[in-house]
Amino acid sequence: MFYPLAWMVSASLRPDVAINNYSLWPGRDFTVENYVRAWQGVGGIGFAKFFLNSLIVAVATVIGNVVSCAMAAYAFARINFAFRQTLFAVMLITLMIPYHAVLIPQYLMFREFGWLNTFLPLVIPKLLATDAFFIFLLTQFFRSIPREIDEAARIDGAGHVRIFCAIILPLSVPALATAAIFSFIHSWNDFFAPLVYLTRTANFTLPLALRAIGDASAESAFGALFAMSVLSLLPVIGVFIAFQRLLVEGIATTGLKG
Repeated sequence: MFYPLAWMVSASLRPDVAINNYSLWPGRDFTVENYVRAWQGVGGIGFAKFFLNSLIVAVATVIGNVVSCAMAAYAFARINFAFRQTLFAVMLITLMIPYHAVLIPQYLMFREFGWLNTFLPLVIPKLLATDAFFIFLLTQFFRSIPREIDEAARIDGAGHVRIFCAIILPLSVPALATAAIFSFIHSWNDFFAPLVYLTRTANFTLPLALRAIGDASAESAFGALFAMSVLSLLPVIGVFIAFQRLLVEGIATTGLKG
């Protein structure tokens, strides 16, 4: 598992003519020119712009998913309302619906809204608790919190909003962190949705920029492609390392253990 990653880093430090070298050490071919070319970007737009686009989409997606899915999960886990179990089952069934089945209706809807070539189609749905996996994950965690805490809070006059904000959320940091990490990684690496909704180079996220710099119809630039790939991996690796403990703890306490 480590070899392809290590070879990609090594290849990013070699000129294009030496890319086929299988060694993990660039040796005398060592150069940082590929990173200079990668930072220059594509079509006159620098790498920093693509990085910023991906960061905006990923951060907005994380906030939208965590907030909206946490509220939906609280309703399923702590509020008794009509058809709760039925709606929860319907929500789980949506996990089996492939994204491609709803792509065309969504595209037509967003086109009518005038949202094409903007980040809105990538972000707004996340504010509406559309990711059933995160709702399920958080619901399982909320159900593990003793209901006696809610009852004690109600005796003190707390309502659902106060219980949710002051009790449930602080006790659910591992689960919320798990949802945030998975959401960030998925959004950061997502290629298909930006490909559908973004056509202007200035709006490209990093996966689209990687496709553009490695376009087979253009001049071969494998060194710059590998360099950009290395740079685009750094945030994901950093997030995972920083929140690894919360990630493991959150998965282990949400009913997802094997």
